[in-house]
Amino acid sequence: MNQSKRLAIFERLAIAIPEPTTELNYQSHFELLIAVVLSAQATDKSVNKATAKLFAVANTPQAIYDLGLERLKLYIKTIGLYNTKGANIIKLCKVLLTQHQGEVPKTREALEALAGVGRKTANVILNTAFGEPTIAVDTHIFRVSNRIPLATGKTVLEVEKKLLKNVPKNYKQDAHHLLILHGRYTCIARKPRCQSCVIADLCEYKGKIID
Repeated sequence: MNQSKRLAIFERLAIAIPEPTTELNYQSHFELLIAVVLSAQATDKSVNKATAKLFAVANTPQAIYDLGLERLKLYIKTIGLYNTKGANIIKLCKVLLTQHQGEVPKTREALEALAGVGRKTANVILNTAFGEPTIAVDTHIFRVSNRIPLATGKTVLEVEKKLLKNVPKNYKQDAHHLLILHGRYTCIARKPRCQSCVIADLCEYKGKIID
């Protein structure tokens, strides 16, 4: 796929998705961090349901740390892997309090040093909270990137590196959410909705079906 076609793809996606952003609910960088940590192997809908109750009683590092692990788990027990996620959240809150004055750090190194925060989560925070042109490759982006194909790769890191190289400069900031939302609602895993896809004629997926 050449660069002119890639540009056309993002131009159309940007028109179809005029406000590309996360579907996680949050009011601060810290709330976003907690929501993203909870979202691993969970739906945004399930996370939003849990954090609506959690953030109503505790939405700062100190407040959640003061809750303690057992009380925290009562709020997040409907989310998969809640035991591990709860333990990680308590640990990261302590580090935020002792090393970062209660603020979410702005560097990849500091973010990835937090419990429960890997490269993907760090990329989401850097992009969504701090406006950096990072791309967190989740299952949707991995699928779409290989399928179209914008960036092929057998690992998420390989796809991420190729996307950072291939995505037109003007769209690097929004590429993360444009691709996630396109993958979540149109270019779905089974039976992609090619007939309603705004980039169907640009896509090079051999299995697309358009009547």
